[in-house]
Amino acid sequence: MNHFVLHDANDCVAVVVVEGVKAGMALNGWIMDEDRMVTLQALQDIPIGHKVALKDMSTGDTVIKYGIDMGRVIAPIKAGEHAHVHNIKTKRW
Repeated sequence: MNHFVLHDANDCVAVVVVEGVKAGMALNGWIMDEDRMVTLQALQDIPIGHKVALKDMSTGDTVIKYGIDMGRVIAPIKAGEHAHVHNIKTKRW
């Protein structure tokens, strides 16, 4: 079962595509552009449709999703944590 998907192997975050992702779960993810699987442990509960961090990121880092810049980190994020508006903001405002 795929728990998350990402387009580009260089993405920093991926989209959770199933309900019920809980802290401690081993997650399977599909890199669409390469048709390759990766694994990751969830460190927090993550709702369906939200992002999971694929690598550790520091405040000020650029977040890449779908191969493009989608914002900047405003609070440190560890791989496996929920990545959302509480720790990522757009660079537009």
